[in-house]
Amino acid sequence: MWRGPVVQARKDAVNQVKGKVFSLHAKLIAVAATKWWNPDDNPALFAAIHKAKKEWVPNDNIERAIKKWTWEDKTAAAIQEIIYEWYAPGWVAMMVSTLTDNKNRTVSSIRHIFTKYGWNLWESGVVSWMFHRKWVIFIDPNKYDYEKIEELVFETNAEDIQKEEDYIKITTSVDDFNDVEKYLEEKGIDFIETKLDFIPDNDVEITDFDNALKFKKMIEAFDEDEDVALVSSNEIISAELEKQVDEFIEKNKFRT
Repeated sequence: MWRGPVVQARKDAVNQVKGKVFSLHAKLIAVAATKWWNPDDNPALFAAIHKAKKEWVPNDNIERAIKKWTWEDKTAAAIQEIIYEWYAPGWVAMMVSTLTDNKNRTVSSIRHIFTKYGWNLWESGVVSWMFHRKWVIFIDPNKYDYEKIEELVFETNAEDIQKEEDYIKITTSVDDFNDVEKYLEEKGIDFIETKLDFIPDNDVEITDFDNALKFKKMIEAFDEDEDVALVSSNEIISAELEKQVDEFIEKNKFRT
């Protein structure tokens, strides 16, 4: 059977994800580089470059980002972070962080996603009071013994460590993250992922199928938006309901 269109679609999807990753890291480097161009004297820029290299961003892309956003390239527009907050279906609190060089484009895109799934933007401060900005480190529990990781974490200023089925999660303050990350790397620990996140004080369970479907589709739309850097929320969806939603989405996907 001829599978050309399907194979090409998958390649396009992979390239789209890779393109967003590269673009996002360029913007993160841009924001950090505006403070000072030399990573040796700018911890934020050093960390941004370090993370970009971990996700295989080419050196040429990194160098262009530094030149472009330190205004060595006079045609470049400044990158700014804009954070949107609101309640999603089921009264789930959400924070969406964007990095953009075109505020009008980003506002239009984010409003379109909000409105499409039945909720409008709320005013600033409506949910941010229940979130705290933290760095989160994820480690593979099948690769390392939890007690060993726990002992190492106790030697740092990390705030919390939790063991889940698919990962070990370490939470640190923004100020302490670089030291915690460096210490664990020096001990030979590899990470699944590290990210700056908004951690909620409490959770809200979505029990309705329609609300769960809208929420999942909303997250998909944000994942596809090039300006969206981070989506944080306080939802809980049971494994059974999530399976139902995923099966419905997969069944109703257009196939070539």
